Amino acid sequence: MLLSKGFEVEMYTGTPNGDVVGLSDRIVADLNGFVREPDSRNVEYTTPPLCQYEKLLCELVRPRHELRRYLQDLGNYTLIPGSTLALGPTDRFFRSDPSNPYHSYIEQTYGTTVVTASIHINIGISDPKMLMRACRLVRVEAPLYLALTASSPFLDGAVTGSHSSRWQVFPKTPADVPLFESHRHHIDWMEEQLAAGTMQNVRHLWSSVRPNGDRRPYSLNRLELRICDLISDPIGLLAVTALLEARLIQMMQNPDLDPLVLSQFPTESRNHDLVRISDANEIAVAKHSLEADLRHWQDGRSISAKEWIQELYDEVWPIAKANGISCFLSPLKRILREGNEAQRWIQQYDAGQSVPTILKTAIQTVKTHEDQLAQEICEPCAA
Repeated sequence: MLLSKGFEVEMYTGTPNGDVVGLSDRIVADLNGFVREPDSRNVEYTTPPLCQYEKLLCELVRPRHELRRYLQDLGNYTLIPGSTLALGPTDRFFRSDPSNPYHSYIEQTYGTTVVTASIHINIGISDPKMLMRACRLVRVEAPLYLALTASSPFLDGAVTGSHSSRWQVFPKTPADVPLFESHRHHIDWMEEQLAAGTMQNVRHLWSSVRPNGDRRPYSLNRLELRICDLISDPIGLLAVTALLEARLIQMMQNPDLDPLVLSQFPTESRNHDLVRISDANEIAVAKHSLEADLRHWQDGRSISAKEWIQELYDEVWPIAKANGISCFLSPLKRILREGNEAQRWIQQYDAGQSVPTILKTAIQTVKTHEDQLAQEICEPCAA
């Protein structure tokens, strides 16, 4: 049985040449389904929770297609791929809601390090015990999902040396987040952070993965994977999601698939050791994505991100096939073979193309692909 899935999609708006322009106040006022971020250069939409991948694909593409048409009418604006301000500027914060005190706190505390674009993948899991185990497993494997989606090698018009400059600069908050051993542990820890001021509110848990729900931390119903860069190909995003879902189904079928159970690190320091390794793996993947050298959470062995993903792919393929989603999983092979978006852009840069040229080409390529998907997928669904 498939799980429910939904996406929070953050994107930049701007010109076909790649210059980011803040338009979220106008978009939110004129179009349904879009919300603003603290900086007006970002806009976000959320897909409804659905089980079927075919319907998810349409819900991913349709709002983007509508937004593109609106932006074109507004003044030849478009959507810009990537997860950082590739051409800048990063020295100014463009407030979308100057009267919002939480936005004031974010601007004053973090500046433009939070002005990034990403994909948050939400998977419905209502049982609190199962949800916490899922968060533990995904936390230690979250770097693999960033490796597949890295799309931010540029910042302020320059090559940064990182495949995910977004995850390099993003202020993960609080700085030290444990693996939650139970729902009670999560509640107690959250209440401690709020009392200490390391979190401003229940939303202010900015880690690679977190439990989410209608009344956090008490009423929870989904896992939210927050580490992924903005992967501009919807088919690729569904492949990443299929890998995540198949892994979670495997976990539900195997109660021992839990880092706190299977890891070979000493029991007394296991939680700390797993967090330390996972954080180090996140840093390595932000730098080198699929080519990063990582340490496996089970036994600490060295393994490349690409090799680990391939192992995981082979392990969950029978589960994906049994649940009818193997066709959505298979595009991961292309990412492993040809590289993620950041790697492809870096190859173009190394071949002599400038950052603005790469971005301009990517903008047009993504638009063409999405227009084709909208025509093939969404219009038949609407009919």
